[in-house]
Amino acid sequence: MDESRTETSDSLRYWLALLRAPGLGCRGINRLLGLTGGEPEPLFSRQHSAHQGLKPDSVAYLRDPDWDPVDRDLRWLESGGRHILTLRDPRYPGLLREISDPPPLLFIQGDPSVLENPQLAMVGSRNPTPGGRQTAIDFARFLSNAGLTITSGLAAGIDGAAHRGALEADAPTVAVTGTGLDRVYPASHRELAHRIADRGALVSELPPGTPPVAANFPRRNRIISGLSVGTLVVEAARQSGSLITARMASEQGREVFAIPGSIHNPLARGCHALIRQGAKLVEMAEDILEELSPLLGSLIREPAAEEQQGDAEPRQWDREYRQLMSALDFDPTPVDLLIERSGLTADAVSSMLLLLELEGFVSAAPGGRYCRTGKMGTEPL
Repeated sequence: MDESRTETSDSLRYWLALLRAPGLGCRGINRLLGLTGGEPEPLFSRQHSAHQGLKPDSVAYLRDPDWDPVDRDLRWLESGGRHILTLRDPRYPGLLREISDPPPLLFIQGDPSVLENPQLAMVGSRNPTPGGRQTAIDFARFLSNAGLTITSGLAAGIDGAAHRGALEADAPTVAVTGTGLDRVYPASHRELAHRIADRGALVSELPPGTPPVAANFPRRNRIISGLSVGTLVVEAARQSGSLITARMASEQGREVFAIPGSIHNPLARGCHALIRQGAKLVEMAEDILEELSPLLGSLIREPAAEEQQGDAEPRQWDREYRQLMSALDFDPTPVDLLIERSGLTADAVSSMLLLLELEGFVSAAPGGRYCRTGKMGTEPL
């Protein structure tokens, strides 16, 4: 292909038209561009040799494209903060360009320059445990302060928590969507999407108007991993889509990290499977920095002392709190079992659990159960 350059409006029209050609997909489009030196316009001549072997509907479209959707895409581009990058654009992220099927076009809302930051993908369950959600927030905040840009998929659960953790650090974050950027999925993340666009970037390979279709989300996952130097899986069941992202990261030659969990937690089994397959076991965010520092060098910085994990002074418990903390596990435990284990009254356990939850030492789980978080306290006697 020609050296990178920003497209003119006329050239961009052909890129957008090629993106909508039926029966091609990313690999088909990239193969055709390889036959024309990276120029899309020649593909729309009526008798181009590149048409040979294409499906009839693809050839028919290239000979007579529908320009109305292209014009709609260009009108979308007219609003502030919106960008379309082609593979030849110098702003197209270099790591993503290296994967086997890079998107020919990227639609961006926000700041495209953040795509050149060193990025870490964070993914996981759409229905995490409270502890898993907090872990994602804490790791994202810490790693953002260390100089990594957190990239995820704007989904419910771990994705949203990772984006929020980065924003808590007042750092940019990148959300790759499985829809056109004129839509937000899930709709409950509309405000979060606006915050991400203001501070970082929303990214999609899909043109405006594309609805949430199941087949688009695995495609999105390869972009999440392709933008990133590594992928961290926080919580994932055995059949989680997060494992697709981890597999793609591995195939792309990127690092894969996984946080282990309780053997009783079904949302830990996907992470345990990844660790058995060679993913790096992560207990603290510093484990990720240790692994990536040789690769990124000065791009990684030492977080401020107040951000260091495990440096907080332990909480001092009185006798009854020590009894209750002795009864609590990192696995969710029913309240009646906590009462039995601790020997305390139901009223005392209820009020103490409320205070411990407010202070962040205990997390509530579905079904009226509670578990310990990773926040420090002195060891119960």
